[in-house]
Amino acid sequence: MSAPPTAPVAPRTGYRHVLAVPEFRALFAAHVLSLLGMVVSEIALSVLVYDLTSSPLMSALAFAVGFLPYALGGTLLAPVADRFPARRVLVVCDLVCAACVAVMVVPGTGVAVLLGLRCGVAVVSPVFSGTRMATLADVLGDGDAFVLGRSLIRIVSQSALLVGYGTGGLLLTVVSPRHALLITVGTFLASAALLRFGTRRRPARGRPERAEKGGGTRALLANRRVLVLLLVFWVPSMFLVFPEALAAPYSHTLGAGSTGLGLLMCALPVGTIAGELFAGARLGAATRERIVLPLLCLAVVPYLGYALAPGLWPSLLLLVLAGACSAYTLGLDQWFVRAVPEELRGRAMTLLSAGLMTIQGVGMALAGVVAEVMGVRAAVVAAGAVGTVCCVVLAVGCRVTESRDGAARDMTGR
Repeated sequence: MSAPPTAPVAPRTGYRHVLAVPEFRALFAAHVLSLLGMVVSEIALSVLVYDLTSSPLMSALAFAVGFLPYALGGTLLAPVADRFPARRVLVVCDLVCAACVAVMVVPGTGVAVLLGLRCGVAVVSPVFSGTRMATLADVLGDGDAFVLGRSLIRIVSQSALLVGYGTGGLLLTVVSPRHALLITVGTFLASAALLRFGTRRRPARGRPERAEKGGGTRALLANRRVLVLLLVFWVPSMFLVFPEALAAPYSHTLGAGSTGLGLLMCALPVGTIAGELFAGARLGAATRERIVLPLLCLAVVPYLGYALAPGLWPSLLLLVLAGACSAYTLGLDQWFVRAVPEELRGRAMTLLSAGLMTIQGVGMALAGVVAEVMGVRAAVVAAGAVGTVCCVVLAVGCRVTESRDGAARDMTGR
């Protein structure tokens, strides 16, 4: 059974117009459910592992293993996103996650098995994310509506950082960790049902003969324009996570306590959400593309303000400003979908998602290493300085590859 054909997106786009598309609403609701399931499962599994081992290290490891398999899944499974029909890939990913979490619920499941199952969920996550993003372009087109649809997905993901973990913590005061995991199974199954019956069946995007000729992942990474745009997504994120990774010791340095820690953890997502909403609702598509490179160059400049030893409230303002600069990703989304061949779009989005999560994990680890050597405040300042240099270099790379791409299109008449 297939959903009715998607209504065309109105020429004038905005968040309300994007949400008016029934198929997008199904994708959006499925994302919310999957995200809810992921957040609750992370918290519940961490608590369950601690209950079984009484080890803070093992409890922390339950969180850490969620980052490690992203690179593996994104690299090895990226071709799946284009080789099979998108709806089938999305539904199977949700069912795999539901099955992994269902086994976690079984009494007597050992810690090693629990961590292995958590890895299983993490391995399929980049495939799910990449396929969903590619499907957005099928549903909304590859123009402004796609950019706004992806923006809404990001806003929900950032909002989860603000309320998701708190909600999960409250849930565990009412039910046991295993019962919380059982709720997670339900959210994954509900997401699978929404995707199965709320989206259209489309044929596989990729062509097998292209993959046989090595035209897949290697072709993407060999395309200088695509590679530079991937780096623009990834590299700033590595530096942006420094204050988040060091929020606990920095809060202690300020004497701000647990309240200050919570505020420091929330400031960057708040700025990101505000920047996304303003750029998406108030700026036109052309303007969003014009501000990509200026905002990219400013992305981590606010971190240099930590050199002035700011107190809690000035530090929060610096983090909000850094988060707001992330609005450059809206125009960047448009550039990326324009640069990637349609038949490789799912693979490209999977690589993007996997690389982003992996580089954030690397950034958090790097922040700890640098802070051990230089101190917490100096580590954030160093992230601002080195990150700004990297962003400026990437901005130049964007200009160069844009010019070459434009010249190539002129010569070929495309």
